[in-house]
Amino acid sequence: MTVSSAPFVCRELDLEQGLLLIGGPDFDFDSFPLVAEQFLSHIDATVVERELNADLHVWLIDFEGCRLMLKGEHYAGALWLEWLSPDDSETLAFLATLLAG
Repeated sequence: MTVSSAPFVCRELDLEQGLLLIGGPDFDFDSFPLVAEQFLSHIDATVVERELNADLHVWLIDFEGCRLMLKGEHYAGALWLEWLSPDDSETLAFLATLLAG
């Protein structure tokens, strides 16, 4: 399966909830890893751990020493980052600017 190389953009940043919603290529259950790897390459982050639930991919990632959760839900086509601690709000805000169109 080929995934388009659409750019990744910040759709919404919610620092109260610790969420950064990401716009990017469409994906399904099987193509999520390819899209996620493209995103991680785009922001220069690495995977620490991967977990797969019924309809949700959950990856623990490292971005410049900060641990975040990258999540993807294929039914909604949703891709987002979550912080693990409110201390990571600056990192999410920085990534939002990095993904600004």
